[in-house]
Order: sequence, then structure tokens, then C-alpha cells
Amino acid sequence: MGVITDNLDLWGEAVRGTLILFFGGGLLALVVGLLIGAMRVSPIPIARTVGAVYVNWIRNTPLTLVMFFFAFCLPILLRQRIDAILLATLALGFYTATYVAETIRSGVNTVPVGQAEAARALGLTFGQVMTLVVLPQASRSVIPPMMSVFIALLKNTTVAAGFSVLNLGSIRSWLSERGENQLAVLVWVMVIFIVMVLLLAWLQRVMERRWKVAR
Repeated sequence: MGVITDNLDLWGEAVRGTLILFFGGGLLALVVGLLIGAMRVSPIPIARTVGAVYVNWIRNTPLTLVMFFFAFCLPILLRQRIDAILLATLALGFYTATYVAETIRSGVNTVPVGQAEAARALGLTFGQVMTLVVLPQASRSVIPPMMSVFIALLKNTTVAAGFSVLNLGSIRSWLSERGENQLAVLVWVMVIFIVMVLLLAWLQRVMERRWKVAR
């Protein structure tokens, strides 16, 4: 326990950095992923093409390269210095958005086509059909895969450690400079991640139970 109690300041900053990356990247991924997912199932060919290009391009690019672009190329293009944790959050958000979009698309495909056609026959626009008819039903089936996406996002926050962002992925190197046992540090990092993942799994069960009652 001395590894933690003697370095509470550093552990606090590391956990804070991981949570910022997770919640910030997750919120951005939900917003962008919902938009891209809607484009993927849109009746407009151009929208479907743009959505497909974005998903296939970003998803097939290693996260490290995406992080590299945001950390080094984006500040050069914008010609200004940007906080490292903000750049890492953007990289994680836009990268994870591809998986969110595909999860949403798979959930939309579980809704019978006849329901969307009936809604359009009543005069509803595409946006109204998605928000009022399709997505409320699709959300029930996407909870388990969506939670898997966010668990992957939580673990992917460690990639930001290689880009000067203090989080649980980089705390080992920081504590090694203080002479702490690196193996003990890694064990505690693993324990913290397991606790976080268990909390997400518990949240998944709660949401699934609530949606099941709502059926």
C-alpha cells in the first residue's frame, strides 16, 4: 500500500487524467458516432458514402497513428499550442466514434424495416423516423456491444501515455523516478482498471434490466 499512500498526489492526477480521457472521449464518440451511424443508414447515397469512408478509414488506422496526428500534426496545421490531454481526448473520441457508429448501425438493422416505412408513410422525416421510431427500439439491443466499446475506450486511454499525458498508463514511469517498485505499480494499475471495468459491467446489467422492464 505504500506505493499508493506515499504518492497520493501522483495517483490522483493519473486517475483524473484517465477519467478525463474516458468521459471526454466517450461523450465525443457518442455524439460523432450517432451522427456517422445515422449517415450509414441514411437514404441519401452521399451521406452513406461519407459515413462509410470515415468508418473504414479511421477504424483501419492504428490508434497510435491517430493519436500522433492529433498530438503533432494538428497543432502545426492550426499554428497554435494545444493542451496535450485535449488532443488525446479528441483522438480517442473520433477513433471510438467509428465503433459507436457501427454498433448503432447494427442496432438499427434489428428494427423491422416495415416500422420505418410506416413512419415515413405517415409523413415523418428521416430525422423523426430515427429519433422517434428506430433509435428507441435499437437502443435496447446495442447496450451490450456499446458497453464493450466503452470498456475498450477505457483501456485505450493508456495509449495517451506515449504522448505526454499523465494517466494510469504513464504512472509507472513517473513513479520509477521516485524509486518505487515498478511491478507493484503495475499490479495496482491493473487492480484499478479491473474495478473500473467491473463498474461498467454493473452499469450494463442495470441498463439491460431497466430496458427489459420497459418492453
